[in-house]
Amino acid sequence: MKTDEELKELVRRKYSEIALQEKETNQSSCCGSGCCSDEVYNIMTDDYTGLKGYNADADLGLGCGLPTQFAKIQKGDVVIDLGSGAGNDCFIARAETGETGKVIGIDFTEAMIGKARENAEKLGFNNVEFRFGDIEKIPVTANVADVIVSNCVLNLVPNKDAVFKEIFRVLKPGGHFSISDVVLSGTLPDALRKDAEMYAGCVSGAIQKEVYLELIKVNSFTNITVQKQKPIVIPDDILNKYLDSQALTDFKSGATGIFSITVYAEKPAKTACCEPGCCN
Repeated sequence: MKTDEELKELVRRKYSEIALQEKETNQSSCCGSGCCSDEVYNIMTDDYTGLKGYNADADLGLGCGLPTQFAKIQKGDVVIDLGSGAGNDCFIARAETGETGKVIGIDFTEAMIGKARENAEKLGFNNVEFRFGDIEKIPVTANVADVIVSNCVLNLVPNKDAVFKEIFRVLKPGGHFSISDVVLSGTLPDALRKDAEMYAGCVSGAIQKEVYLELIKVNSFTNITVQKQKPIVIPDDILNKYLDSQALTDFKSGATGIFSITVYAEKPAKTACCEPGCCN
């Protein structure tokens, strides 16, 4: 099993490749296009095109939900997108928060940061910025964000508990998040669970739904709500790379479910005193 740092480097390498590909190349590997389904990165994406603020250049088809649609963003809000990629969710959030708000995208892939900044410059947005950083150590001071969104990114982080702790730190008291991610019901076959491409494609990094929701609860969030859930079906041409016919039959028997969920939760308006002077 790879170490946490090896997994991070694997993800950084893969998403750097995706960022540097031509958009047409990314689209041609998307099973949603109907042409093929031989890459796992694009099989989960939802359709963003009807949302205000959508920008085609920023849509690499890598998400597994529409968290900004459910995020209850208000005019003037400060919004942070964890794992912002080419900027798609940031630009949709900016359409909600308006010119009086601020949107900060965080990504640990320099190629994605570069692509997102180019997109923001072309759009002329001066209240959208992109910062290089690890979401286990979000490069933002405490109590800054009204809303945090993320789209199929926590799955790629080995230490999910650390990310939820950081989300709690960065949110203002009374702030909230809406996060789309992939979770499991049942156990993945070892061949899928141990594969590097399946990890970078958000499948083998998935944890049990109950464990995921419990992580949110133990990190002191309240009003935890699953806003949306949909099954993820991995096409046979992908599964055939990893499973023999019997293993494929067993996997598809229904014992294991893979789901995209969008989860909402709030940081309490009043929190316990955590450091000297914070209750003064």
